[in-house]
Amino acid sequence: MEPWEKVLVDAEAFLATDHGELTCIECHNGTNVSNKDEAHAGMIASPSEQPDVYCAECHEEESAAYPAALHATQAGYWTTINARNGNIPEDHPALEEMFGNHCASCHTSCGECHVSQPKNVGGGLFTGHVFEKTPPMTRSCTACHGSRVGNEFLGKNEGIPGDVHFREARMSCVKCHEGAELHGMTETAAGADHRYSGAEDPQCIDCHQYVADGSDGVEMHAQHGDGTELSCQVCHSVTYTSCDGCHVAVSETSGNPYFETEATYHTFFIGLNPIRSEDRPAKYVPVRHVPVAPTSYEFYGENLLRNFDALPTWVYTTPHNIQRNTPQNASCEACHTNPEIFLTADKVQAVEQNANASVIVKTVPPAVELFLAAMPQPAAHAELVSDSCVACHETGIRNSPMYPEDHIGFSNESCSGCHKLP
Repeated sequence: MEPWEKVLVDAEAFLATDHGELTCIECHNGTNVSNKDEAHAGMIASPSEQPDVYCAECHEEESAAYPAALHATQAGYWTTINARNGNIPEDHPALEEMFGNHCASCHTSCGECHVSQPKNVGGGLFTGHVFEKTPPMTRSCTACHGSRVGNEFLGKNEGIPGDVHFREARMSCVKCHEGAELHGMTETAAGADHRYSGAEDPQCIDCHQYVADGSDGVEMHAQHGDGTELSCQVCHSVTYTSCDGCHVAVSETSGNPYFETEATYHTFFIGLNPIRSEDRPAKYVPVRHVPVAPTSYEFYGENLLRNFDALPTWVYTTPHNIQRNTPQNASCEACHTNPEIFLTADKVQAVEQNANASVIVKTVPPAVELFLAAMPQPAAHAELVSDSCVACHETGIRNSPMYPEDHIGFSNESCSGCHKLP
């Protein structure tokens, strides 16, 4: 956009709206005089940075909730930064300087979704200052969330189709991510410290209710649809973007902050769920490599990520490139006994092995025939701790049957996959 286009108010369109009933000064301050400099004295460019003052009179619930929403707090950044740093107080001045230079611009006010493009992508009014109840997707949502989510959802990665929800159903982001969630008004979103905090919201089964109980007639859903073994994306995602080695600094010539990454590439790997919980119970999930490195912030100080291994670098991900048919759901064998699509240790850099210990798949799921032939566990095993299988059945302790030779190398995580409780 040309500079003048970014601020040009469409008087006819704007004055016909509810917000057009307010004078410019009521929101932006300034003075109603013909001299430009005098008119703009004391002007507030982004009044919605103070929603309690400028928005709450009409939008009371949204204004009360939004300051604690992730788009406002950016808490997800600090959750991961503090974890990898170890939350060392003396490191915080350097980390806060880094954050201010490279991360803080991703903060979004009400107006940066409903009136203009966010400042960090150049700003500019959407439609002449008309307030859009539903933000335009490509100038708001994917303007910020573009390099991964946007490109995957819209099919901009060469050779990889866009998400079926967009490509065929023409769904926009807010069809799933509704206003209440984005405004921080739902139980999960209110005060969240990370985008994957709490229960999944939205969930695939909000629309696809018959998958979880396998009543849709799809055999794989009958086997895996309850969500305890696989996330939906394990079967229905395709190749997505991963990155390596992001480093931030300030240019010596221009004085502007910048970042560089060592590599960007496409992957599809299934790993163990590093945030497995009652809210996110799937054992296997797609994992994406994030570009953090132990030296990512070294421009601002030494060893600022001294607790680097506290979090994996191959992280839980929910790619926005869903397809009904994918290479890995073409057959059982496309996944079972196929090490190519699992994040095994040989695919993880040596310096990142410790960080990813909770994610690396040690034993690829065996052939389906093994599952079908496996005896169920005795009911009394429900009271045993989950890591005791090998301890007993490798040695025959307490008269436990010893496992056969073709089970050598299987880990505890493999046992309950085949031998289910009754």
